[in-house]
Amino acid sequence: GIGALDDAIEQAKTAESCNDDLTPIPNAISNAPGPTTVGRYNRLELIDPLADCAVFGDANLTFALKLAKHRKGLGHVGRVIATTFEEIETLRERYKEIDASIKTLEEHYAEVYHGVDCTRIALDPRFEGMEGVLGAVYYNFPHSGAIQGFFDGHPLVNWRHENLMRLFFRALRSFVKPEGLVKVSSNMGAVGVRYSYIVGGAVENEFHHVETVPFLEWHLHRYGRSYGDRRDVYKRPDAANNQSY
Repeated sequence: GIGALDDAIEQAKTAESCNDDLTPIPNAISNAPGPTTVGRYNRLELIDPLADCAVFGDANLTFALKLAKHRKGLGHVGRVIATTFEEIETLRERYKEIDASIKTLEEHYAEVYHGVDCTRIALDPRFEGMEGVLGAVYYNFPHSGAIQGFFDGHPLVNWRHENLMRLFFRALRSFVKPEGLVKVSSNMGAVGVRYSYIVGGAVENEFHHVETVPFLEWHLHRYGRSYGDRRDVYKRPDAANNQSY
């Protein structure tokens, strides 16, 4: 509409304030279609700017790098806690860029932990005192590890993938703050960690499934994925010339 600026200022003074952190999100476009509006918010990765976030299973740390730069660009003050399952010696054998990646993360005030089992963080002294402070948690394409001679879908080994998700979400119960977000990525046709294992593990541990977002629509989807095993020495998925994006 058209009106005087002074009138708009007076209307703003009398507007009811809101102290609920979550209410301004839908109220920002209150008349827009619900799924489209809320879905756009999730795709843009507009997480709590004050809360810490954690990334699990990020072998070459390229996703943590992208997340740290994303948060810095948005002016966030919460930490990025980047973790790898492997120790640093193994990572240096597989990823020649790992030391540079760690240096960049530390320049963005991120913390990097190696040898982290995401199902046992309650027993990890590095996570002591972090109970109830994580505003967002990320675990991209989880896998419980291959067993020689068996495909991921074989019933003798497939239970390990389902168990991984159950233990992962159980471990997070004490560390994720109320209304915190947990984002787990997987392939539509995955036979290891299937979507049903992710959603089921979350629901069993009192998390709510909000939305399933197509991976390529996610603002942070383009990062240097890795296999997370010895294959990364000579090839990487979705990367040219064995380099991360």
